Amino acid sequence: MKRSKHLIEARQLVGLNMDPMVCVEIGEEKKYTSMKESTNCPYYNEYFVFDFHLPPDVMFDKILKLSVIHSKNLLRSGTLVGTFKLDVGMVYSQPEHQFYHKWALLSDPDDITAGCKGYVKCDIAVVAKGDTIKTPHKANESEDDDIEGNLLIPEGVPAERQWARYYLKIYRAEGLPRMNTSIMANVKKAFIGENKDLVDPYVQVHFAGQKGKTSVQKSCYEPIWNEQIVFTEMFPPLCKRMKIQIRDSDKVNDVAMGTHFLDLKKISNDGDKGFLPTLGPAWVNMYGSTRTYTLMDEYQELNEGLGEGVSFRARLLISLGVEILDPSSPDITSSTEVQVEGIPNISEVEEFFLFGSFLEATMIDRKIGDKPINFEVTIGYYGNEIDGVAKPNTKGKKGGGNGDEEETELIHNSSEEEMDSDGDLTSVATTPPMKPVITDRNYFHLPYFERKPCVYIKSWWQDQRRRLYNSNIIDNIADKLATFFLPQPQHSVPDVFIWMISNGKRIAYAHVPSKDILYSSVDEERGKDCGKVKTIFLRIPGKKGFGPAGWTVQSKIEIYLWLGLNKQRKDYLSGLPNGFEENKLSKGPGLPSSPPISLTYMMKQIFQLRVHMYQARSLFAADSTGLSDPFARVFFSTQSQVTEILAETLCPTWDQLLVFENVELFGEASELRDDPPIIVIEIYDQDTVGKADFMGRTFAKPVVKMADEHYGPPRFPPQLEYYQIYRGNCTAGEMLAAFELLQIGPNGKADLPPIDGPADMDRGPILPVPLGIRPVLSKYRIEVLFWGLRDLKRVNLAQVDRPRVDIECAGKGVQSALIPNYRKNPNFSTLVKWFEVDLPENELLHPPLNIRVVDCRAFGRFTLVGSTAVTSMRKFIYRPTDKQANNWSTTGTVDTVHVLAPATPLLLCVLYTKDDDKDGKGKKKKRKKGDEVEEEELDESMLDWWSKYFASIETLTEVYPKELENEFGNFEDWLHSFNLFRGKGGDDDDQNLTDEDRIVGKFKGSLCMYKVSDDMPRDMSFDSNMGMFQNIPHNDPINVLVRIYVIRATDLHPADINGKADPYIAIKLGKTEVKDKENYISKQLNPLFGKSFDVEATFPMDSTLTVSIYDWDLVGTDDLIGETKLDLENRFYSKHRATCGIACNYSIHGYNVWRDPMKPTQILAKLCKDGKLDGPHYGPGGRVKVENRVFMKQTDDHLALTVLRHWEEIPRVGCKLVPEHVETRPLLHPDKPGIEQGRIEMWVDMFPKDMTAPGPALDISPRKPKKFELRVIIWNTDEVVLEDDDIFTGEKSSDIFLFVLWLKGQQEDKQDTDVHYHSITGEGNFNWRFIYPFDYLMAEEKIVISKKESMFAWDETEYKIPARLNLQVWDADHFSADDFLGTLDLNRFPRGAKTAKQCTIEMVTNEAEMPIVSIFKQKRIKGWWPFVARNEDDEFELTGKVEAELHLLTGEEAEKSPVGEGRNEPEPLEKPNRPDNSLLWFLTPLKAIKHLVCNQYKWLFIKIVTAVLLLAMLALFLYSMPGYMVKKMLGA
Repeated sequence: MKRSKHLIEARQLVGLNMDPMVCVEIGEEKKYTSMKESTNCPYYNEYFVFDFHLPPDVMFDKILKLSVIHSKNLLRSGTLVGTFKLDVGMVYSQPEHQFYHKWALLSDPDDITAGCKGYVKCDIAVVAKGDTIKTPHKANESEDDDIEGNLLIPEGVPAERQWARYYLKIYRAEGLPRMNTSIMANVKKAFIGENKDLVDPYVQVHFAGQKGKTSVQKSCYEPIWNEQIVFTEMFPPLCKRMKIQIRDSDKVNDVAMGTHFLDLKKISNDGDKGFLPTLGPAWVNMYGSTRTYTLMDEYQELNEGLGEGVSFRARLLISLGVEILDPSSPDITSSTEVQVEGIPNISEVEEFFLFGSFLEATMIDRKIGDKPINFEVTIGYYGNEIDGVAKPNTKGKKGGGNGDEEETELIHNSSEEEMDSDGDLTSVATTPPMKPVITDRNYFHLPYFERKPCVYIKSWWQDQRRRLYNSNIIDNIADKLATFFLPQPQHSVPDVFIWMISNGKRIAYAHVPSKDILYSSVDEERGKDCGKVKTIFLRIPGKKGFGPAGWTVQSKIEIYLWLGLNKQRKDYLSGLPNGFEENKLSKGPGLPSSPPISLTYMMKQIFQLRVHMYQARSLFAADSTGLSDPFARVFFSTQSQVTEILAETLCPTWDQLLVFENVELFGEASELRDDPPIIVIEIYDQDTVGKADFMGRTFAKPVVKMADEHYGPPRFPPQLEYYQIYRGNCTAGEMLAAFELLQIGPNGKADLPPIDGPADMDRGPILPVPLGIRPVLSKYRIEVLFWGLRDLKRVNLAQVDRPRVDIECAGKGVQSALIPNYRKNPNFSTLVKWFEVDLPENELLHPPLNIRVVDCRAFGRFTLVGSTAVTSMRKFIYRPTDKQANNWSTTGTVDTVHVLAPATPLLLCVLYTKDDDKDGKGKKKKRKKGDEVEEEELDESMLDWWSKYFASIETLTEVYPKELENEFGNFEDWLHSFNLFRGKGGDDDDQNLTDEDRIVGKFKGSLCMYKVSDDMPRDMSFDSNMGMFQNIPHNDPINVLVRIYVIRATDLHPADINGKADPYIAIKLGKTEVKDKENYISKQLNPLFGKSFDVEATFPMDSTLTVSIYDWDLVGTDDLIGETKLDLENRFYSKHRATCGIACNYSIHGYNVWRDPMKPTQILAKLCKDGKLDGPHYGPGGRVKVENRVFMKQTDDHLALTVLRHWEEIPRVGCKLVPEHVETRPLLHPDKPGIEQGRIEMWVDMFPKDMTAPGPALDISPRKPKKFELRVIIWNTDEVVLEDDDIFTGEKSSDIFLFVLWLKGQQEDKQDTDVHYHSITGEGNFNWRFIYPFDYLMAEEKIVISKKESMFAWDETEYKIPARLNLQVWDADHFSADDFLGTLDLNRFPRGAKTAKQCTIEMVTNEAEMPIVSIFKQKRIKGWWPFVARNEDDEFELTGKVEAELHLLTGEEAEKSPVGEGRNEPEPLEKPNRPDNSLLWFLTPLKAIKHLVCNQYKWLFIKIVTAVLLLAMLALFLYSMPGYMVKKMLGA
């Protein structure tokens, strides 16, 4: 499975001066975009592909997470801006399995009060094997700019999603299996006698990428938690399943004991009277691996929720509630916290009684047939021979243990008796072991005969039958309406499991939902299988049960089951076939009766079964030749028979009657008539060595005739019916057969209808299907058109040289002429041959027609090359139509007149078809705000082929979103391609895909089948050699010029480590190969090629065109990204005329020039001649008549073209002619079959070399971007928010400067103005000019940049980004861009206000209602625009205004009138008129110091100087005092 993700851009990211990058995370895999600098609306246009090989359930539960991260690099992890989450299954459930051009709303899970954190625009697609993605074509992205209207949410989910708390309360669990099997634990138990429970359970919950868990309950089989896990997530969530798991805590590795998935859709309703997801309190039953205690559990994946559980594991009492949060409330936190909750009151425990009787056990696999076999039935943890019976200590139970460890009492098998208070045995859960008896080479059966073993189990569960009753009522309604309802999400009684045990080892199982066998006195509430005999096939558990190993039936059992309350059990045997006696265990006198342990049938009926095996078709290819040697094995009761083996065919006609004598069935005759046992038919392939290979299986019920009934209409003889054959989960053909079960009465077989003896002595004693049942036959003639063979692969390493085709149907056939040299000319010399055959009147019963290709080799050897079967001949049946119906020229009909407008250029046709506001002069009126009408002149000289292409995409007229052949029935209007197969069929889940690997070539030809009659109509010009294939062209080799136009490729699979590719085109036709390697396009996944290639070819040798896209590599070989193959021959010969598309208009020059060497008049004349039509007749007044259709136009060629565009309306021979077109073809890789690797847009023209040479190829080379120069002058700012406090005066001020940059986040393009210092009023004067030269594509509205991605890059990479300008205003002292004008889309931005006063914040917030202008049309715009920033409440506020002028010039105009940047020459701008004192202090520093010292801090300065002097004097005194005193004392 492939997951592709195309990240286009992000908008409105919260925060400014950001360096955002996007992280895409699926499960454990992460991929990052590049980082874009200094922008909150980055443009990425990056494409990611994630490949997974996982089961769908696992894949769909994976969470896709989009995160926008700010400033991530090698040293820091970055800051999370916001995230968006949804599960993969949500994407796959969308139309076309994708979201296309949708905006993901980002939110912060850690701060749910913050609201929207921005939007990311992306495409997401999930492609499984065999899926194709159809991408909607959009020429520009203007329609996607409506973010609110294109949010990434599924249909039906509101755009305004709210935060909610999901409260999952976990109360308790019971029935846990014993997990810890360590040797020490068992030793401890044996020697010390410590009998602790050896499991430490806890519950773990996964939801929407979050995880929460309960505490661990040490050593506890019945843990009580009473805890709740709280998830905070958006509502409705885009992750639909909650995974709840009971795990065993272990020091080494925690192990899952059971898993349950809670689907939130099933427990909520979004209707008017709906409700939030709500569940319980309810028990959920968990199923997984067997409860056997082994150290290594081979079915552990079942406990993880992968696959169907094979045994009960545990039940968990939970409830779920959802609370929508109010973001304004202060106590909201996002967590998965655990809180203690009280236990709810659950309904009373009741005693349930389960009874089962095994009436038959057949088709037991021969591998286990030599050991004794018994069956075990369990319900929950009751009946399991290891667990025994746990009697709960509750009021609802009658009798029981004392509530401690002793309450678990074991019943190991049916021989031990443990009585409850009724005197009943509590449980007899297993049948007695019995040795199987041989049925045939493959299967055994158990010899139950008239003695049928029984099982019964008493169990105690909460009485919540009402839930199951409601499910059964809904199921009954669903059956009547033939619809499907979801299962009940709130469980109650666990399901029943039946195990077949051989010699103590568990072999195979069956899972029976408890609701299906639950008893109720009300019919609608009763389970559909309650009290009925049901056929169940046991299967191998776990992964082995899938694929070839699991196709063998392990055992087929006929079982009777009844489940109900013990007090309801009086009628529990009433549904069994009558005529039995109960065998009970001996009881003491006076004790009440117990259920039987077996039944003995006294009444039996003898039948004869007749199986009429007529034929089968489309069987599985089991041999390496691509064929099989099939025979059928039929099983009924304990008998089996086989048909004869038919060699080398996938469509055998056995025409054989199998008679089963003396079939003993037990029960009343009338019951058997209404509900007979089923017949199993298995198809095998006979091999000379080894055992036969299984090819498929089907089931049937016979039509029953009792002895006293008449053998006659309407029921007898039975009609042949088709039965679908299954091989695993896949269909593997159909079988045509009839089955009748005839009771043998008192007179024996004399009353039965007679059986005719063998009809064909060559077949020996084989009985044919009787005349009344075999179809009525008529004589048919089958004509075969042998055209040629194509693409034949080698057989046994040798090339095919002299092939021949053999056609066979119902034993008759015809051979083609031999192709003497396949490589020289692979066409047949004799075109048409026929044969006659007897076929059924009923077309549905027609046998398949087999086509085989053999290679005639030396010494008379024939080698099978490949074969195929035409399973349905209906489309090839010729039905002569009524003569009157064909006579279109009857005089009474009225001519149809088509009046068409004067010829207009195609572009105008396409662009303006939906525009009513048009005048007739090629001008289009556009309505502006205030009903201003602007006229837009169309400059014809500016138009080219790309103008037509983009116009076509907008109106979806001629760009086919898929292959051209899909639109025209594979161009098989008269020449069909039949794929030839060889080799053994694949055992994939989807066999259609693996069949592609088995294709060894193609047979080209056709078939025609009709009843032979004398009154076949014959035309005068009828060529008897051609039969029904009149007027087809000859198949001699023909030279053709093939012209391939490749426009572009989209969504290519990345081929390089950097997530990109360097694609180039390769063309292969016959032996000609063209690789356009030197023109590779660097680092592109959506390359625009715009190239045409001329290749000469000879049909039929060079009929398959392969167009490949390779990835160029500097070192090593180039890698194939993907390829597409076109069958040119069918196109060339098709009546749809796919050689050269019919254009909308006939032009002899210009971008719309007529490409076909034949003019429309010549084409029309040829079509009329080939179709033997009357016409064309050109008349006065611009009229033309063909048959009875009249068309009107100006000139003859325009008239002829009009007829060609409406050719499908011409009677008898009309069909749609291929128009001028572009087809979109998927690219596939041979190593990744079925997974699309991208798409390619292209078309092919073909011109026969023996006709007029075509003109030169159309120039579709990509448009070269045009050079432009944008000059932006910043004149003034006003009302800029003042950020600074003046340190001297305390006044508010700001140091303003601006910079402008293209929104490509390229730091080197950043330009800024000088600084307007100390603006006190928020006013700034700049008179500053920015100059931006750029390359621009007008049609795509994109700027083109070519640059090297890194210093190590080999060459430049071309980027196309929207033409958007970013303006920011900064405070020179505050290094954070808190205020910015925002993004100006140069094609669509609001017109500037004329004065600062008229400039308001509404110009940004109400942009949709403002007059919109484009700089590419206006050329020069001047005005005021507002600056905005988000405040603390996440709302826009006005932070200033700017007066700017935008002037756009072409490159040539800019060269003629150059200007300087800033205020430089040439054409310098005036210096701004700024106040003198704005720079005063920096210009006169001495004055500033004087101002500081003398005025502001004078007294502080004096105090400091005085204090310093005093301290100096004190220090001097202390220093000199000791010396002075010594001098005084000594008298010195």
